[in-house]
Amino acid sequence: MSASGSDLGVGLARDLAQDPAQDLDALVPELEASLTAAGSEQELEAVRVQFLGRKGRLAGIMSGLPKLALDQRPAVGQKANQVKTKLQELLDQCLARLERDKERAALSRFDPSLPGRSAWQGSLHPITLITQEICSAFVSLGFDLVEGPELETDFHNFEALNLPPDHPARDMQDTFYITENTLLRTHTSPLQVRTMLRKRPPLAAIAPGKVYRRDSDLTHTPMFHQIEGFLVDTDVSLADLRGTLTAFVHRIFGPDTVVRFRPSFFPFTEPSAEVDISCMLCGGTGNCAAAPCRVCKQTGWLEILGCGMIDPAVFTAVGYDPEHYTGFAFGLGVERVAMLKYGIGDLRMFFENDVRFVSQFA
Repeated sequence: MSASGSDLGVGLARDLAQDPAQDLDALVPELEASLTAAGSEQELEAVRVQFLGRKGRLAGIMSGLPKLALDQRPAVGQKANQVKTKLQELLDQCLARLERDKERAALSRFDPSLPGRSAWQGSLHPITLITQEICSAFVSLGFDLVEGPELETDFHNFEALNLPPDHPARDMQDTFYITENTLLRTHTSPLQVRTMLRKRPPLAAIAPGKVYRRDSDLTHTPMFHQIEGFLVDTDVSLADLRGTLTAFVHRIFGPDTVVRFRPSFFPFTEPSAEVDISCMLCGGTGNCAAAPCRVCKQTGWLEILGCGMIDPAVFTAVGYDPEHYTGFAFGLGVERVAMLKYGIGDLRMFFENDVRFVSQFA
């Protein structure tokens, strides 16, 4: 509901011509009549402007206040405030009524027989998903799943793995020491030692878990996840290692993935190697759409894990006869595999707890 410009002009002229007190008394019943016809919030706003706007009825009446005698002005001003308060109360009551009517109309359209919305069930974290997939791949090959403490001794974490106190490779670990002989494990390889101390060959195990190193930047975090795998028996060869890891890569990344073994060094394996796979983005060509591949940096290869034949010194530390037993071991970073498999470009996304990110893996 709205008033035309001519009606408003007539109203203002009338307000100025008549007694202000009488005009103020008439505003309340006029507003009540107007509110009865207001059927929407837009119409209610038009009524409010008509009565309480800068050029509305109340303002028009008060514009005649300077023409009154000085002794009449306080009473008229006080009455104007009372009327304004009453008008605002009536407008608020009408707005509340319209909102209640809107709610009732919405409820009248509600059909309780329709099925409700399903609650969001959440999803597993991508680190959990890829860990389960990796472990499942090796369990299907006959490996047992083993676990162990994150707080380790120096013996299990270093010495038994051919890393004596003066070994330079210890500097590569950036260790969190709790005491002189106690530390947060820097890799999951201590589970290899613990398992071999507890069992006799033949044995094959896969050991997932959190590891800790004093390293934090765009590509490293103080806590991350590794999976250690090892197999010990008589007559285990490097060919067994290569066949096992090739089967694993094809299971995780697809049968067309090319696998490459490069010579490397690890204190607890000899010989040692690093395993690369063909880049999934460029297909191993090093270029994507005539542009350099940003994932493999034009090499065509991506490193995913380190491996090798278990060093005889490790067998000696756990009481195995290195002349009788041989075996292989490997270790991989779970975040690295997850980033490659799911195409995640920023390591920090795994730790930011963004529900929008995690929900993509539901």
